[in-house]
Amino acid sequence: MRGTDPVAYFTEGKAVEGSSEYELEWNGNLWRFSSEENISLFEEDPEAYAPQYGGYCAKALSEGNVVSTDPEAWKIVDGKLYLNYSPEVQKQWVEDIEGNITLADEMWPNVLVGAKIFENEL
Repeated sequence: MRGTDPVAYFTEGKAVEGSSEYELEWNGNLWRFSSEENISLFEEDPEAYAPQYGGYCAKALSEGNVVSTDPEAWKIVDGKLYLNYSPEVQKQWVEDIEGNITLADEMWPNVLVGAKIFENEL
């Protein structure tokens, strides 16, 4: 998530940069938060705040690809956080959110086996 606070998407409705002052290791990754309150919320229920598909691009996953994301390309659907590669890719994803989620759910996490991960050059 490039240091972005995952809880802030839910509490502030936007991407907020996390701080090295509020870090937590969870699920093999280092997570950053913008406040003590947000790190506490995450610790109570990390699955509620962590992005779907390990934070990889939801649209790319629906096509069987593993691609990093832009913290500004996000949407909460049915209480779950989805990230995408870019705002342009996000526009494609929202054209069929339900269908794209269904396809990505079928791919995840098996798509990671032997995958080359494409990085977003922000």
